[in-house]
Amino acid sequence: MREFEVPASYTIPEDANMSDGAFRHAEQTPGLVVFNTPDGKGGWNDITATEFAATVTGVAKGLIAAGIELGDRVAILAPTRYEWVVLDFAIWAAGGCTVAIYDSSSAEQAKWILQDSATKLLIVENDKHRATIGEIEADLPALRETLLLEKGAIEELTARGADLGDQVVHERRAQVKAASPATLIYTSGTTGRPKGVMLSHANLYGESAADRAAMSEFLRPGNRSLLFLPLAHVFARAVALAAFDAGVTVAHTSDWSTLVEQFGAYKPDFILSVPRVFEKVFNAAKQKAHDGGKGAIFDLAADTAVAYSTALQSGGPGLVLKLKHAVFDKLVYGKLREALGGRCDSAVSGGGPLGARLGHFFRGVGVTIYEGYGLTESTAAVSVNTPRHIKVGTVGRPLPGHGAKIAEDGELLLRGPVIFNGYWGNAEASEDAFADGWFKTGDLGALDDEGFITITGRKKEIIVTAGGKNVSPGMLEDDLRATALISQAMVVGDGQPFIAALITLDPEALPSWKERNNLPADTPIEQVIENPALVAEINAAVAEANKKVSHAEAIKKIRILPMDWTQETGELTPKMSLRRAVVMKKYAADVDAIYN
Repeated sequence: MREFEVPASYTIPEDANMSDGAFRHAEQTPGLVVFNTPDGKGGWNDITATEFAATVTGVAKGLIAAGIELGDRVAILAPTRYEWVVLDFAIWAAGGCTVAIYDSSSAEQAKWILQDSATKLLIVENDKHRATIGEIEADLPALRETLLLEKGAIEELTARGADLGDQVVHERRAQVKAASPATLIYTSGTTGRPKGVMLSHANLYGESAADRAAMSEFLRPGNRSLLFLPLAHVFARAVALAAFDAGVTVAHTSDWSTLVEQFGAYKPDFILSVPRVFEKVFNAAKQKAHDGGKGAIFDLAADTAVAYSTALQSGGPGLVLKLKHAVFDKLVYGKLREALGGRCDSAVSGGGPLGARLGHFFRGVGVTIYEGYGLTESTAAVSVNTPRHIKVGTVGRPLPGHGAKIAEDGELLLRGPVIFNGYWGNAEASEDAFADGWFKTGDLGALDDEGFITITGRKKEIIVTAGGKNVSPGMLEDDLRATALISQAMVVGDGQPFIAALITLDPEALPSWKERNNLPADTPIEQVIENPALVAEINAAVAEANKKVSHAEAIKKIRILPMDWTQETGELTPKMSLRRAVVMKKYAADVDAIYN
């Protein structure tokens, strides 16, 4: 077994409470701008450390006045917004445990989480969410009250606690220990009923401390970041906490449809994202260049960026490559950096595999993406590439204080302070999650001599063909999604004679493709997916992906579907991962058509 461990550069106090940062900032740097909130006029309001601590204290007093006791669960069902963070810190300050629920959750999904966690108080964003809860309220005996953010939940709680002294909050905070539950985050449930991952204050403290140690170059006061990932997901929550503790100014948005415009307006110094956003930025730039007759220049610039970044990893670029890179920096790369606001030279990617070529491309254009790896059970990142230790195509080295090991069957095992202690109320699943003190990730990986981890597949997603060939679908799917026309791809073939794939088209790329191929804009999608030119482009992408695998693992047939997969229609999780079981059930007839 190969094993690698990085020594800790921090200690976790026994009385750590993640609300402490709000009061520490207020005491030490009271004028520090910790958040920006929209001013309703296209600009931003500054929220200082003093103002944030006062708001948190007021809401915490309201929670105590509302009957929240030490260890009680308080749930948040809302998209990413400043108030989400206020509530999170206030719940911790009141000694409670935050239950995170995606704002896109169905009534049944919310019911299970609220029942299993025995949530006492729920805060939702709007009337739509309130109606969703109304469908299941009779089945939630522990739930005492539901408040709405858009109807003054923050103000209501602050008013309830107005007669209490601030000391009540600090006395409650003092009762919280590092081992106390800080949050319950339910796994996305790609298979089976979601399990409540119980993360302690120690877990969150360790994640924040390790992230700040690893990424101090851009997690520092004076930098700004625009957070758009859902705060109900551990990745956004953990990095947002590290940013806050480091003194970074953070703004929030939940509108993904205008991200490029928002980057341009806010001008973040760094962002955190899932790979799909980076793929979209690249594909949109490529499509725009090809539509404008500059496709050849863009493609050459992209190849140069990849070559330049690759050379940085192996001795450095030569003179000719440096000159080509400098030319394209003026012609192409500068415009791409402007698409991210002009100041963004760093990004953190998680939630899924980025792909080496995309990583090299962005580093080559001047925006280094530090890819990391983690799970809800590891409080987000447990390994990450950093400015000092980076190897594009890997998910980096373990964070300070953490270790990684590859088991005999290839499974990646982890240990360290960010690893959770168990699932909420599920002792059997908790015990099954560990082997000799190491957390079993369920992912297949490799570990090199320098400690860099590469994820090679997922144990449960391994496809075994009728001929007995084991195929990990992830790399093929990632390569296909890098094609501008392709939105989603899922490799199939379990128990079948060959490997195939279901493919959906990107709705944003279709209009310009129709125009280039002289098809009327209103051509029905059913006709588009059978168009010989489109089929040829998709087949070319498949052939390119197949070059990276053996003949037995290669995709032999495809089926292009007339609709895309989304979170709303159920095929994707909130972090844009495939729900394979859902796809297989909904598109069973399409899979059958491939093999019959």
